Amino acid sequence: MELSLFNILDILGTIAFAISGALSAMNRRLDPFGIFIIAFVTAIGGGTIRDVLIGSTPVTWMENIIYVYLIGLVTILAIVFRNKLFYLKKSLFLFDTIGLGVFTITGVETGIQNDLNPIISIALGAMTGTFGGVIRDILCNEIPVIFRKEIYATACLMGAFVYIILFDLGVDPDIIYLTTSLIVIGIRLIVVKYHISLPSFYLSSGRKSN
Repeated sequence: MELSLFNILDILGTIAFAISGALSAMNRRLDPFGIFIIAFVTAIGGGTIRDVLIGSTPVTWMENIIYVYLIGLVTILAIVFRNKLFYLKKSLFLFDTIGLGVFTITGVETGIQNDLNPIISIALGAMTGTFGGVIRDILCNEIPVIFRKEIYATACLMGAFVYIILFDLGVDPDIIYLTTSLIVIGIRLIVVKYHISLPSFYLSSGRKSN
């Protein structure tokens, strides 16, 4: 069966997030089963939540078992070649960023295919891109990146917004897929490189010394 660019990007995002989850699990010194579980929920978490919200059940990975096999294979390869992956500078960040960019556009496209409001489609893009990483971080006992002051979900929203604009202008879908995913990835790389972040807020104790 011939794969479309959309399907190829979806597979690429699955692989990237699976590696991201596996690396995060290995950083926590989990056993092989734990590594597979973290890789699995990272790769399918955002898409699963998206499908449930739009009422598309069974969800994608239940209807297409190839995703389960793919994640399993990627997990095994990540374990076998873990030293080479860890040798790559900031490899966890790199794979997480690729998954973020690719899954954002698959989420927006799913919303459009279901004739949802553009704002809802943008939200679906952000959810698809970020929620797998949220589940991964929670299971690994870390504060999810999306809840920190780093520009993470904002990058998804920007890319998703550009996607909607290009779609309304009638731009070729393949160009839209590549452009918007690269925008999300590019924004993440730039803000991390130059330490750009959103402001953080906190409540003071309000106590006065006597």
